[in-house]
Amino acid sequence: MPDRRPPRTLIAASILDSDLGALADEIRRAEAAGADRIHLDVMDGHFVPNITFGWKTIESVRRATELPFDAHLMISEPGRWTREFLDAGCDSITFHVEVDPAQVRPSLEAIRQAGRSAGLSVKPGTPLAALDAYRDLLDIVLVMTVEPGFGGQAFMADIAAAKLWPARAWLDPAGACEVQVDGGGRRETAAAIGRGGTDVIVAGSALYRAADMAAEVELIRALADAERSATLPASRA
Repeated sequence: MPDRRPPRTLIAASILDSDLGALADEIRRAEAAGADRIHLDVMDGHFVPNITFGWKTIESVRRATELPFDAHLMISEPGRWTREFLDAGCDSITFHVEVDPAQVRPSLEAIRQAGRSAGLSVKPGTPLAALDAYRDLLDIVLVMTVEPGFGGQAFMADIAAAKLWPARAWLDPAGACEVQVDGGGRRETAAAIGRGGTDVIVAGSALYRAADMAAEVELIRALADAERSATLPASRA
């Protein structure tokens, strides 16, 4: 199977800590700063103790950029709303393996049938083994290094050390599936994340609160890449 891992660490700008009153401008700001994707944290106040926005908001800002929209659904019923998020223009949709198991496989299948990337996320306390039954349908595994629900939380270094490299090894060392990290992504944690062979770092407050977003994007990427390069196959090194 060909190596599909990106040659550098990708940065997904999470808009959770942006100025939501000027969301289109904030998305364009992240694009201008060199972010590779826009990460959209959708929360329902039930699966997690916070409420953010839904597919109508995503639809309304889809035309603000051509960057991929990477939706992270922290909602109890992803299967009920999959079609709406697809129609809103999401290029990838990841939801939590901890939801009702009856929804997981049908939702992943619907995302893939629409030609988009399908992913599952695991909370810090959920073992990677929870993904085993769905391995054949996964394009993305999102490892949470904070408890989902709020931005700006402290990075759980122990979870990163325990899960990131095992996630890469479990999926496919050659990169047939993408490993993302969400939670505490910033310059201080970038090396630890890169050491785990991670493909995508979700960064929110670290970018939107930075004095120079472009410089911050490049610094986080460079720090992660310095460690990640050691995990790439010899042909990529």
